[in-house]
Amino acid sequence: MVPENELQFSCVHSSGPGGQGVNTSSSAVQLRFDVTGSPSLSPEAKERLLRLAGSRATAAGEVVILAAEFRSQRRNREAARQRLQELLDQAAAPPAPRRPTKCPRSQKLLRLKAKRLRSERKRTRRTPERDE
Repeated sequence: MVPENELQFSCVHSSGPGGQGVNTSSSAVQLRFDVTGSPSLSPEAKERLLRLAGSRATAAGEVVILAAEFRSQRRNREAARQRLQELLDQAAAPPAPRRPTKCPRSQKLLRLKAKRLRSERKRTRRTPERDE
């Protein structure tokens, strides 16, 4: 969990549900987390987090999450924190090493048999060449 002092919350006008009140209240929450300046994360986790964040990551190395699902500012704030936590959990776990697989022998033989059949079918379609 990232300490509260590393997170910046700002409230903005929401485009979601809320009727006429949506024009007067700022219920959407924008959460900013400075990944590059955070002492809480390892360098590998920072790199994975920025890669996972995709378009939510800025050029300055910040992750910006906008939550506007709810009409309540408090619930949107919790939703933004939850989404950041899910991203952090994904970034914290190193990816499993890739183990190269080998094609089974039976599949290789099946493929070669199919190639032979295809070759034979096409060979029999050809007109015989005349030796003159």
